[in-house]
Amino acid sequence: MLIMLDKFGIAKRIAKEIKDGYYVNLGIGIPTLVANYIPEDINVVLQSENGLLGMGPFPYEGEEDADYINAGKQTITTLPGSAFFDSAMSFGMIRSRKIDLTILGAMEVSENGDIANWKIPGKMVKGMGGAMDLVASAENIIVAMQHVNKHGESKLLPSCTLPLTGVRCVKKIVTELGVFDVLPEGGFKIVELHEGVSLDMVRQSTAGKLLY
Repeated sequence: MLIMLDKFGIAKRIAKEIKDGYYVNLGIGIPTLVANYIPEDINVVLQSENGLLGMGPFPYEGEEDADYINAGKQTITTLPGSAFFDSAMSFGMIRSRKIDLTILGAMEVSENGDIANWKIPGKMVKGMGGAMDLVASAENIIVAMQHVNKHGESKLLPSCTLPLTGVRCVKKIVTELGVFDVLPEGGFKIVELHEGVSLDMVRQSTAGKLLY
């Protein structure tokens, strides 16, 4: 029986991509869950663009501190040696490419690595947040997302239909179906399929060019 990965499973798989010594920015949504699955035998520093280095796992219920939040305004914990600073310094770190890996959610990704994750036309948004700075500056971007939208339509597309956040920047995608590299010449290359997922399922769920 096929049991699709939920958002926690996607986050757990992405945590395997993090290497010792990395400085990592976690975007809003599924990416924030990655903090709970970082292997204990590696040293990783999590950065939040609202002004924090050294973010820890989510707090247990009853142990939350409302002053400690991530960019998505969720309560978090801090680790020994963590530091707080203003947005100017935070975005200075991002724009000067001090972040080794950025993990973001997305509404759409194109086969060329374009990403749309900040706005749906006609819907109110508070602002673009830090996503555009992150995708313009990061050397390594992994997207955590569902493979299809709520209407069953592919989110891995030949080209994005929503307003772009960044162009040719996504390197890897992890969905409930598998792990995919975005190739420089274009196309989604299957790296691995999750247990029980067939190639036909991926073909039917992928509108963009699929390589395997």
